[in-house]
Amino acid sequence: MDTKKIIDCERKRFDKIIKFRLPHKFMTVGIAVAALSIAMMFVRAFVMEGETEWLKHLLQKSLLVGMLIMSISRDKHEDEMTMALRAQSYAIAFVVGVIYALVMPYVEFGVSNVVHSGGEEFKDLGDFQVLLFMLMIQLMFYHNLKRYR
Repeated sequence: MDTKKIIDCERKRFDKIIKFRLPHKFMTVGIAVAALSIAMMFVRAFVMEGETEWLKHLLQKSLLVGMLIMSISRDKHEDEMTMALRAQSYAIAFVVGVIYALVMPYVEFGVSNVVHSGGEEFKDLGDFQVLLFMLMIQLMFYHNLKRYR
């Protein structure tokens, strides 16, 4: 097998991964999963009693899955422009998410020390908080970029 065939094969696989999108009907599935997860989070917080930490983690993961499904589902009219806008929104979400992950622990530490004035501990952000923030930023920027194109 020559080098050109190997490169072409790898390029096709890479393009398949880059252009992967779920059908448009999955947008409603993602919205339903995210909305149901949020509703159940409220039910867990205000109605349920006892040890429900496992349910909290399950609902957090299902919220992330719902938002990911929304993020990778196609639009009704998918073209090169919407693909470019989606790529831009992913780039913006990545940069803003990294800045958020670097700055937010220090802001939270400073604010908690001012409010409680008792030498609060420095806490790192969890994976759920960073991923949720990045997915929200990506979805928000994508829909705003699409609206103003």
